[in-house]
Parts: sequence; C-alpha cells; structure tokens
Amino acid sequence: MDGMKCTIRFRARRLAAVFLFLAVSPAALADACAGAETEDAPRREIAETTHSVEIDGQTIHYRAKAGKLPLRDAKGEVTAEIFFIAYLKEDQEPENRPLTFSFNGGPGSSSVWMHVGLLGPRRVHLNDDGTAPPPPHQLVDNEYSLLDVSDLVFIDPVSTGFSRAVDPEKEKSFHGLDEDAESVALFIHNFVTEHERWSSPKFLIGESYGTTRAAALARQLQNRHGMYLNGLMLVSAVFDFSTLQFGEDNDLPFVVFLPTFAATAQYHGRLDDDLQMRPLPDLLAEVEAFAVEVYAPALLRGGALPEADQAVLAADLARYTGLDVDIIREHWLRPSAGVFFEHLLKDKGKRIGRFDGRYTGSAPTPWDRGTRADDPSFTHLFGPYTSALNDLLRRELNYKSDRVYEILTNVWPWDYGSEFRHRYVNVGPRLREAMRTNPHLRVHVCSGYYDLATPYFAFDYTLDRLYLDPDLRANIVVNYYEAGHMMYSVRDELARQKEALARFIRATVE
Repeated sequence: MDGMKCTIRFRARRLAAVFLFLAVSPAALADACAGAETEDAPRREIAETTHSVEIDGQTIHYRAKAGKLPLRDAKGEVTAEIFFIAYLKEDQEPENRPLTFSFNGGPGSSSVWMHVGLLGPRRVHLNDDGTAPPPPHQLVDNEYSLLDVSDLVFIDPVSTGFSRAVDPEKEKSFHGLDEDAESVALFIHNFVTEHERWSSPKFLIGESYGTTRAAALARQLQNRHGMYLNGLMLVSAVFDFSTLQFGEDNDLPFVVFLPTFAATAQYHGRLDDDLQMRPLPDLLAEVEAFAVEVYAPALLRGGALPEADQAVLAADLARYTGLDVDIIREHWLRPSAGVFFEHLLKDKGKRIGRFDGRYTGSAPTPWDRGTRADDPSFTHLFGPYTSALNDLLRRELNYKSDRVYEILTNVWPWDYGSEFRHRYVNVGPRLREAMRTNPHLRVHVCSGYYDLATPYFAFDYTLDRLYLDPDLRANIVVNYYEAGHMMYSVRDELARQKEALARFIRATVE
C-alpha cells in the first residue's frame, strides 16, 4: 500500500519475566501473574500495524490488529483460540466511537466475505458488475469502508480462518447453534474487556447464517454477559429455516421464492414482453401479491385443486418464472430452487447461480452435481476473495503463519440442539426476546432481489411473524438491492449499502 507506515509489535506475557524483574512473595507473585500465559495457553501473538485510507474525502488513520484471543472454561483452562482482525481508528474516545463485530455464515465460513468485500479498509478488486477479472487478483483501498463511522472487528468462529479448539478431538463441541453463540459471545466479551470498550456503542453485522448467529448472540450477550447492543445489521438474512427447505411436507418455500424466480427470469430476458418491460419493483409487487393471494391458497388444497384450476395456475407460474408449463406440471406446481437453477436457461446449456441468479455457468455433468462447481455465483468469487485475504494477512498485516487460512470448512453435522430436534430452526423468537429486553436495540436488514440462497421475500415473511409491538417493529428497517446474496460485489450497490449502513449507525447512536 503506497505510503503505508507499518510497525509490528508482538506481545508475549511470560511468567519468567516476573521472576527476573520482581522480588515479591509467592502470594504476591500469584496475584501479579493472574492472567499470565501458562502451559495450557500458548504465547499470544498479536501483529499490529498502522495504516491510512481515504473514505468520502476524509483520511482515516488506523491501527490493525491480527491475532488470537483464548477462550477459557469455568476452570480457567483454555478451550479454543479465536482468530480476529481488528481495525481501530486512531485517537478516539471509547464512549464516542462505535465498535462493530462482523462474521459471515455457512456455518463453516470465515469472516472473509464482508471483510474484503464490504466493510474493511481494503477490498478485493472486482469489475463494476461484480464479475471477477482474470487472476492474479488484487486488493485496493476500500473507499466504501465502514471504518469512518465505526471500529471493526472480524471474527472467525472455531474451525474457520485460523481459529481452532485447543484439543482437536473437541472441535465438534463448538459446532452447534448454541455452542457457537456461546463461544462467539465469550470472544466479544473478552475483546471488549481487554480493549476497555464497555462504554462504546456496540453493533453486530452478520451475513447469511451469520444473521442466525446474530439473533442468537443478541440474546446470549444480554443474558450471559449483561452486554446490551445498540444495533444489528443483517445481510442476506435467515431466521426461519422452514422458509428455505423445500419438501413434500413444506409448501412455504415455493411461495416465498417465487418473487426471486421472477426477478431472475426477467434479468435473463425469459418473461413475456409485458412483464419483461416492467420496472423491477412493480413486477415484484405483482408477483408477491400473486404468491400470497393465489399461489399459497392453491397449494393448501393439494390434490383437491380442480384440474382446470391447476392448468390456470401452471400457466401463471410459467409466466412469472420463465419455466415451461410442462416442467411446472411435472413438479406438481411446485418448482424448487434446484429445478429453477437447472431449467431456466437449459436451452442455452447454462445453469444459473444460487447465491446470485444473475450469474451463469456451464450446465454441470451428472458427476459434478452437488459440488462447488454446481454454483457459478460462488466459484467466480471464491478465488479472488481467497487470494485477497491471504495477501492481506501476510503482506500487509504481517501476520505470519504456515497454517491454511480456512475460508470455508466442513463443520457438519451442525447441532441445532434439543429445542429444534423435531422442528424447523427459527431464531426469530430469540431476537424478539432481545428486543423486548432491550427496546433500544435497532435492526437494519440488507436483502438482494437476485438472492436464491436466502430470498428477500422469505425474510419479509419472517419479519411479519416476529409479532412485535408497533414501537419495536419500527426499530427494524429493510433495504433492498438489485444484486444477490453478496450485494456489495456490485460497485453501485456497494456504494448504496455503505451509505445505508453508515446512516443506520449514526442514527442509532445519536
């Protein structure tokens, strides 16, 4: 980075140093060494560097920290080390400076996506439409970073990034809805305590499963640590998994995915002329009304729906999805997302993306199905983001490790606990409890119109079923973007999203 001033400071608290420089009694020594590194806690190394970035015409000077914080159990024994990267603006008073903790989803994803795609002071260089240029991939200064309005801490949950359980045999004990929330909440508590930020306004921002985690965390931080948050920012959100899981026993996803099917079909020019020329918001308003008022009641009738009504409904679905009527009928008026991915552009030998329906790739062979190559909206970004994050770590943040930084890792089976043993996961009630306990908690939602992983209308449905008092419901705002799951990959939408998030933080702390 041009003009970057870089200093590296490694901190190691060693018991030996106490013996060398202090002449004290054993009892006093024990008190002085409280919190010092022991055999069960490896030497903690934090790489610190100084940088600057220009955001909205303002030069921001900041410190970056990259390293690990230990998690301890009730006996004081270290159970895991959580890797983080923090960006802290210089010369700020804690009570006046917001602090935002960021994580992605999966579960099993590191914090890379929002880190070098949306929030951090450096971002991966993409074409303006969100497509990737040829490798090698580069980092550029992020003029849309949120660092001008908030300090940022990127958290890698256990098993992702460089975060690991101390005992590899116990790694899976962190792989669950409640276990994950407990460990991430403990990290946040420890970070806030160590950096003396209890008086700072505090925010969480999660993406995808990270929004599920955020809802669980809001309650966990309140109930376990007495930490009340100022705001949650939810990117491509999912609370209620029944909205996503297609099945013979669940008609809901067919209804809430329909508007996104229509948006994607219009993008690819597959609708009739009258719908093709409609402004996207107008088209979606019509399809949403059809989904709720016509499609859902028809599906409730199941096989009792008269044949004549089935024929009309199939024609309407074909009109809104761009799929052939025969495909609609073949799937009993219930085309799933997988059917839509495969068939929308099948005549062109293309398959559309799950995370972003605008992207297309070659149709997979039968042997490729179910692999990462099955989703062109993922594969075109995986390489650029991986390269950018590894370059940032080693060359700019000077964090040296020969370990593989796990961008995505397998954490299955993921344990959703006894609460959801025989029903769909839904953390909406946890957010409702958190908002009722802390009525000052505000929520900002970012939804992409072309997101076929967590469709916008599915989360709208969830919000309408939080059953909040009107005053609390007014604390939630939703912004929509003409992009997919990672709406910030599109340059214009990145600018809009930065403006909306910054406005949300400023309004929340006023």
